[in-house]
Amino acid sequence: MKVLIVNVLYPPHKIGGAEKSVSLLAEALVRAGDEVVVATLDDTPAPSVEVKNGVKVHRLPMDNIYWPYDPDAAPQPKLKRLQWHARNRWNRAAARRLGALLDVERPDVVHCNVITGFSPAIWREIKKRGLPLVQTLRDYGVMCTRSALFKNGANCATRCLECRVLTAPGKRESARVDQLVSNSEYVIRRHHDEDYFPGVPARRIFNIVPLDEQRRDPQPADAPFVFGFIGRVEAEKGIDVVLAATTRLTRSDWRLRIAGVGAADYVADLKARYPDPRIEWVGFAQAGDFYRSLDTVLISSVWPEPLPRTLIEALSYGLSAICAEAGGIPEIADLAAHSITYPPTDVAALAAAMDVALADAPAWRAGGLKHPDALGWFAEDRIVAENRAAYADAIAAVAR
Repeated sequence: MKVLIVNVLYPPHKIGGAEKSVSLLAEALVRAGDEVVVATLDDTPAPSVEVKNGVKVHRLPMDNIYWPYDPDAAPQPKLKRLQWHARNRWNRAAARRLGALLDVERPDVVHCNVITGFSPAIWREIKKRGLPLVQTLRDYGVMCTRSALFKNGANCATRCLECRVLTAPGKRESARVDQLVSNSEYVIRRHHDEDYFPGVPARRIFNIVPLDEQRRDPQPADAPFVFGFIGRVEAEKGIDVVLAATTRLTRSDWRLRIAGVGAADYVADLKARYPDPRIEWVGFAQAGDFYRSLDTVLISSVWPEPLPRTLIEALSYGLSAICAEAGGIPEIADLAAHSITYPPTDVAALAAAMDVALADAPAWRAGGLKHPDALGWFAEDRIVAENRAAYADAIAAVAR
């Protein structure tokens, strides 16, 4: 089977987990015998092509007024951002560019992922050619200009006028999709609640997460109990909730390790407000080494995160977990033998959960999985088979 995968970014570009998940799937499909072509965007004036680990990668220019994925760039003015999103509402130039690539590559199925930058206009180009179309939702970009249903430090209880207007063409076009996929039932439900993808068959398929046998060295019984946060240091990830919770803990024999970076001013403000010496700011860290240094991982997102890779990776190291009831996180939080979920912005509830772990430190430190075979849900062969099933169903729908 020849599969053309569309995603806004592809390694070495990396902003979030989507690029990693897409590249892992692309390379796994190649190993399974499929021919895989990727269409992605890059900060380049002209198209280029390369073969990366067996995957043919077409890097296309972004047909918009600026490249938004430079982590070192200053924020664009509000008017310019609005212009960018207005063009992304229905980007005809990007759609024509992808259409020309489809005519050259002639895939058996097209698998769209994060289409920000391409816009939903590409769905029409795909279906004009009678090609089967699978759409995997890895964020909320088709119905939210910020892709997160999170604005001004809070979750969006309702969709704002800007989002409703700027995503309206995509909403109308979403019924053209043949198969809808997400790594979270929650994400599928949120889109259906807003009448996106009406009548489109939907299924949950997790991401591939390479999970070798992981070991943590046992800590001395009298060692301080170590909580860990890993991820972007920003309000959406709930880091301020975590730090506030530490001020309410009833015991003193704890440590908090924070791995990740964020906006310099924001991080400096957090450090100033929470100067407790038991809090260690690690910055960039090798994930395996970081997980091995913990007793319990904190998955504290306050935005409705579809399903964080960090939680799955932490489980593979046998860590216990305290998780926010946000997005798709609760769908796998209880895979850990010791876990607690709490309302995402409830500082007192998080502190109480951390106190539970501290009160039963030997059991929480031992960690482990509730079901020993649970990590098989994220295994390469299973995820490849499930995506191939979605491709086959899309092909059959077009053939009818």
